[in-house]
Amino acid sequence: MYDKLFPPKKVALPNGKIVLEKRSRTPLILLLVIVAVALSVEFTNFDLKVLFARIGKLFGMIGEMFPPDWAYFPKLWGALVDTLQMSLIGSMIGALLALPIAILASSNVVPNRFVTAFFKIVLSLLRTLPTLVTALIATFIFGLGPTAGVVAILLFTLSYVGKLLYEQIENVDMGPFEAMESIGMTRIQAFRYALFPQVLPSYLSNSLFCFEGNVRYAAILGYVGAGGVGLLIKEDLGWRDYQNVGMIILALVITVYLIETTSEHFRKKLI
Repeated sequence: MYDKLFPPKKVALPNGKIVLEKRSRTPLILLLVIVAVALSVEFTNFDLKVLFARIGKLFGMIGEMFPPDWAYFPKLWGALVDTLQMSLIGSMIGALLALPIAILASSNVVPNRFVTAFFKIVLSLLRTLPTLVTALIATFIFGLGPTAGVVAILLFTLSYVGKLLYEQIENVDMGPFEAMESIGMTRIQAFRYALFPQVLPSYLSNSLFCFEGNVRYAAILGYVGAGGVGLLIKEDLGWRDYQNVGMIILALVITVYLIETTSEHFRKKLI
């Protein structure tokens, strides 16, 4: 069927020989994407008319947020600090735990393929859990508050940094590692002096990049009771205090911008 719709093109070589050009799979891929979009629209009852009819309410809400209520900032400050603390603590602990787990998941460092497969599966499972779902589960275990947010951010950072790190470890130059093993060093010692310096800049850079994203994630964890400014956003939206919401959004934008600018400066120094 595909051959009939998109027959291969005949190409004449300089020597006069006729060959068939390799068919492009782009039309087939586009067709599958269109079918998938059509089915998604059908199953989700997506309606463009409703979208265009109510989009004005979004801009109306945004208009009510400005000018923000500056008097609300003292109440916002404590929640903003909680959000930053959750992000920082969760990112630091998660990045530190990612290092030993990434080593155990690296097949060129750990010879036991069952051990490496187990830790790769663990990292994959952690990545499949959305941060909000993890935070919701954590609230049932650790109670409402920032602790649940820290645990959710920790697990996300662990899975994200751990996966990138073990992939980098598996692609480094193994020559120095094998040379140090040959002179009597253990595998851990050889990793410490031969492989770790090669992946350290990328490891730190990825950890900083993850921290940037965690600040944004932490801002919405309050919706499931994990503390931070997310709880204030939920309350103010419920009471239609849009000027307060505008103040929260403005504070978050400025905070995230400062963190990203600082993080980008240090990441450029590391790479």
